[in-house]
Amino acid sequence: MSKESLIQMKGTVTEVLPDSRFRVTLDNGHPLIAYSAGKMRRHNIRILAGDEVSIELSPYDLDKGRIVYRHLAKRH
Repeated sequence: MSKESLIQMKGTVTEVLPDSRFRVTLDNGHPLIAYSAGKMRRHNIRILAGDEVSIELSPYDLDKGRIVYRHLAKRH
């Protein structure tokens, strides 16, 4: 499957699960299970509950996704 056919969405991590998986709620309210992308693991980017993330979804399975970016919290 080519990268162009993946769906990009934003969501919030609601729970950290074992085996580096996360329960994420998308901005439209849809819950799903996601895992962190290899580049995020390689660069030791930590994901915690409450983090805003960008997710790639396959159009064939909308219940699983891959976290590709963690958005930085707004600083005052």
